[in-house]
Amino acid sequence: MLKKPVEKGQLHPNNPHKGKYDFKVLTDNLPELKSFVKKNPSGEDTIDFSDNKGVICLNKALIKTYYKVDNWDIPEGFLCPPIPGRADYIHYIGDLITKKKNVRVLDIGTGANCIYPIIGSQTYGWDYTASDIDPKSIENAQKIIDKNENLKNKIKLKLQKDKNHIFVGIIEKGDKFDLTMCNPPFHGSLEEALKANKRKVDNLNKGNKDIKKGLNFGGQKAELWCPGGERLFLKKMAKESALFASQVHYFTSLVSDKDNVKPTIKVLEKLGAKCQVLEMSQGQKISRVLAWTFN
Repeated sequence: MLKKPVEKGQLHPNNPHKGKYDFKVLTDNLPELKSFVKKNPSGEDTIDFSDNKGVICLNKALIKTYYKVDNWDIPEGFLCPPIPGRADYIHYIGDLITKKKNVRVLDIGTGANCIYPIIGSQTYGWDYTASDIDPKSIENAQKIIDKNENLKNKIKLKLQKDKNHIFVGIIEKGDKFDLTMCNPPFHGSLEEALKANKRKVDNLNKGNKDIKKGLNFGGQKAELWCPGGERLFLKKMAKESALFASQVHYFTSLVSDKDNVKPTIKVLEKLGAKCQVLEMSQGQKISRVLAWTFN
């Protein structure tokens, strides 16, 4: 079953990041953001999105303003997530379980930023188990949690010790989850990831000669690429999910490349899963969430 976007170019109706950033509110909540704010050619406030420090500072302001989380930060070189798009994923999968209470969610590959558990726990009150294969990511995510009382009883972190597994070693006997979520590494190599990021920055800077032509590149290996890229990762996730069919109601994953949707659904249907695709529209970008269940 295919769901169409709410409206082209629009975020989910429940997403608080619809419309333009309110830099007055954001800088009031985080004064250090002021040093990064500048005017675009139309005379509107913006930041240089190719400046990694500026983007991180904007994220700090957004997370503090909308999710009441202080002291959010990531180590140098780690992935800095776009908050509006990350929130959209949360709101779309929230539609799958609108009447459920005491929701438990498993976030696969939470990263050093821990962004999905932050948004989900503070927006819907969901309880999270968040896993990652990188000890540094777990360490930094724990620092964020430890500095915020509103996160301490909502997010539990687990290190995935086996790079060959996704759910095995994380979902334990007796565990029950209403949802799992994942933003898979979608490149097949570091070189591919670098080229894609350069194209993204060039597009962001198009038509603005005052923006410096730097390369805003963040992300560790596990965050950005893996052998076989997104398609192989999704295939592995699909097959492994069947092992936990009775412990998870909805498995979900972002799918960056639309050409990877049908092959993954084919694998899942052979395993006996029922699938649906939730399309999300963010400006000119269309992304999608693949959701499946064995129940």
